[in-house]
Order: sequence, then structure tokens, then C-alpha cells
Amino acid sequence: MPEPEFEPARALETLDRHGVDYVLVGGLGARAHGATRPTGDIDLVPDSDAENLTRLANALRELNARLRIGGMTDDESRQLPVQLDAETLRSFGSSTWMTDAGPIDVLRDLRDTAGGAVAFDALVARSADQQIGSLVDHVAALGDIIAAMEHADREKDRAALPELRALDRER
Repeated sequence: MPEPEFEPARALETLDRHGVDYVLVGGLGARAHGATRPTGDIDLVPDSDAENLTRLANALRELNARLRIGGMTDDESRQLPVQLDAETLRSFGSSTWMTDAGPIDVLRDLRDTAGGAVAFDALVARSADQQIGSLVDHVAALGDIIAAMEHADREKDRAALPELRALDRER
């Protein structure tokens, strides 16, 4: 079975309709700041209170979420006995999910350049509301996105950083 088509607007609309409080980070967050590099998933840091995690779990269930696990096909991961609820999301900390609208990575926090945790409250305090399609979402500050990519130091992040740094200098 092929992977689902990446439909970020559908996924974000579902999260928003369920009232999930989150900050958009990663590639989609960078695109909201004007980056042109394509992305194939949604990365978000949710508020970790139990009610919000329940709303997030409900939204993920509506999107038919299943864990993404390296070495397993999507069909195999559909068979895992994972109960998707607030307690599961809290116990996982950070987790990656495949949904019918594409991949969603739920992160406990973002990392700064030195590797320190930047929690939801700090991210949202520095975030900006950005228009993404027909929705307005909290998007992490470009500096926070850059710092997280610098810390991760993956090849794809190193490739994205020159454009992001140029966008940051323009501001």
C-alpha cells in the first residue's frame, strides 16, 4: 500500500477543529516564514496539559494515525496495539505518526543550539501567528527553528540553513 499523500492543510484543519494548542516548527514552520524548500511532514510542539493532549489524540485518531517505526511498513504499524490517548502521547514524549493526511511528528519540545530544551510555553511566547492556507496557526520564531536545525545537524537541516539564515537577516 503506498504512503498517503501529504495534505498539510487537511491535517492542520483537523488539529484546529479539535482545538489543539500547538506551535508549528520544522520545515512547514520554515515555509510559513518564507522558506522555499519542500517538506513532507508536519512537526509540532503541543501544549502538554492533559486536556490538550486529549484533543490532539482525538484529532490524530480522526486522521487514522498509526506509529511510524523504522523498519516497519505502514501496514505493519497499523497492526500495533497502540491506544492513542493523552496518556500515551505524554509517555512517548516525542513520537512520529503516519496519518491519512501524511506524517505528523509530535515533539515534546524543541532544542536550542546548545541542546537545551525549549518548551511549549517559551515557543508560544516567541511565536507569531501565520497564515497557512486558510488557517492561522502559531508558528515558532524563525530563530527557534534555526537553532533546532543547528542542533540536529542532519544533512537536510544543513542544506536548509543558508536560506533560513538569509530570511532571518532580512528581518
